[in-house]
Amino acid sequence: MLNNNISLIKTKNSLAHIFVSVWQDSLTILWGDWLDLRVRVYQVVASGLISPLIYILAFGLGLGSSMKGSGAFGGDYLAFILPGMVALSSMTISFGGTTFSICGDRLYSKTFEELLMMPIHPLAMHLGKMLAGVIRGLMTSSAVIGVAIVVTGNWRFLHPEFLLLLILNCMVFAGLGVIVGLTVQSLEAVGLYNNFIIIPMSFLGATFFDPSSLPPAAQAIIYGLPLTHATIGMRAVVNGNSSSWYSWVFLIVSAISLSGISAHRFSHQQD
Repeated sequence: MLNNNISLIKTKNSLAHIFVSVWQDSLTILWGDWLDLRVRVYQVVASGLISPLIYILAFGLGLGSSMKGSGAFGGDYLAFILPGMVALSSMTISFGGTTFSICGDRLYSKTFEELLMMPIHPLAMHLGKMLAGVIRGLMTSSAVIGVAIVVTGNWRFLHPEFLLLLILNCMVFAGLGVIVGLTVQSLEAVGLYNNFIIIPMSFLGATFFDPSSLPPAAQAIIYGLPLTHATIGMRAVVNGNSSSWYSWVFLIVSAISLSGISAHRFSHQQD
């Protein structure tokens, strides 16, 4: 019995040591990316803010003005789409910024080999790159949140549940960006992923419509998209409700699954 207890304690200490080591290594990688990112903060925020502002002007103010008084979307279409705009901006920058960062290191500066040669766990490599993507997404989405608060006067855009869903959304798409960045062999290939995944999801991810009004077959597709669950969850919080548990489960499972796939790619990556 004593030997079993000693063995169990050693196992727990070993797991704790691995966890601490992975976390410290991931922060080291994050710090390296942050040193490069901090000199371009305004550029990252400004570039990611353009598309949401265009959508807000075109759909929220343009299309939304024709819906006032009709009872659709509670009579305020702009307020309806703003949570989705936050989710959309975080998706675009988390994915794009992470993908292009890794591609630049792999294909042009040729510094990615140095990262692969470091004696750290593959999961730490993923977490470091993913967290850098999360920071990029939060930078841009925070600007959109500021616009949303000014336009609506609704401070629930800063609700803890809203912010946690936002971070989860950034984690999912930054994780996807890591995998794409490790996979593609040219920047043209990044454009293909953007055209076939990100752009369709921008319009189908429940940002501009309520998916519950669609036919069952279409709902099955729409609810299979991570952006949909981030958008409907954040919209529920802004409207004073609680987000659905299945949205949390979907985003958490997606983030964990992408982490596992990315760690496997890092462990077999050859550049």
